[in-house]
Amino acid sequence: MQTFRCQCGNPLFYDNTHCVACQSEVGFCPACRQVTALAPLEKGGYRCLQEGCGAALMKCHNYAVENVCNRMVLLDDEGQADTLCDCCRHNEVIPDLAIDGHRARWAALEAAKRRLFYTLDLLKLAHPAKEDGAPLPLSFSFMADALPDDGLWRSMAGQEKVYTGHAAGHITINLMEADTVERERLRVDLNESHRTLIGHFRHEIGHYYWDLLVKEQDEAACIALFGDHNDPTYAEALERYYQEGPPADWRERFISAYATMHPWEDFAETFALYLDIVSVVDTALHLGVVSGDYDGTLERLLLDFHQVGLSVNELNRDMGLLDLAPSVIAPPVHEKLAYIHELIRRAASSEQAPAATP
Repeated sequence: MQTFRCQCGNPLFYDNTHCVACQSEVGFCPACRQVTALAPLEKGGYRCLQEGCGAALMKCHNYAVENVCNRMVLLDDEGQADTLCDCCRHNEVIPDLAIDGHRARWAALEAAKRRLFYTLDLLKLAHPAKEDGAPLPLSFSFMADALPDDGLWRSMAGQEKVYTGHAAGHITINLMEADTVERERLRVDLNESHRTLIGHFRHEIGHYYWDLLVKEQDEAACIALFGDHNDPTYAEALERYYQEGPPADWRERFISAYATMHPWEDFAETFALYLDIVSVVDTALHLGVVSGDYDGTLERLLLDFHQVGLSVNELNRDMGLLDLAPSVIAPPVHEKLAYIHELIRRAASSEQAPAATP
């Protein structure tokens, strides 16, 4: 994750809405792709104060009204602008804001989604919205099937349970995952090394990119590494996993116990790990923790991740916190990461290629 600078020289971070030094309003400018100080315009809107930019902007509705965003949208020559930013336009369902605590949980979900999009943009992975007319647009629903009651969550009568998951380009996240206490309880109950909001987004987006990049395009190569997603069926695999659990030797072949459940879950878990690695190394690069001579290979990416991971793991242990990174990536997991690395590289190249002339 990149850090930024205010006009006063104070550092700005990705989620900032104000500079703590000069109190300027700040926002993410889509023109220069910077979190930057903003100057009000006489006729409404703002001017980006980033040197060399100066774009005319408006706040995203979810920034100006709901206070769960910090992104701007471009003003056109007639002073018109889109209502929602490039992140919020993907939302199909948002939480019921009449319920106490839902706005804060929605804000946490949006912050995680913005970080997901930062990494997708870094990797040049397409994430079209419905209005773009793409064959598999990406959308989100943030929904709750429960209400907090005396520190616990209870089911709401007459409503079906909301499951976090992906289907045909649509990602649903149960709002309960934004409750830190409930999420930690689930992490312990399910024996997970990590359970985070950003982790949910990275996992579910892995399912999306399987549909977008692998389905009916590269299934044979994917099956060779991850297994046949047709046999057993997903329903059969799910029932077996919750009855029998993962195999005893799962650490030798998978990144997580849940990855053993079905090849689709193995792909999504490995894809999420790849995004973890890219995000950590990118942040370490911008902070000067690793050198800037990345050569585009998976091996260099993993080397930098391992270097950062060892250091942060020890620092976390000093504070009694969870490890950031796995100590060892097993050879079969390395092979799966290599497949995803190449899959993303090809997708990025095709996005940059000029359209064929008829």
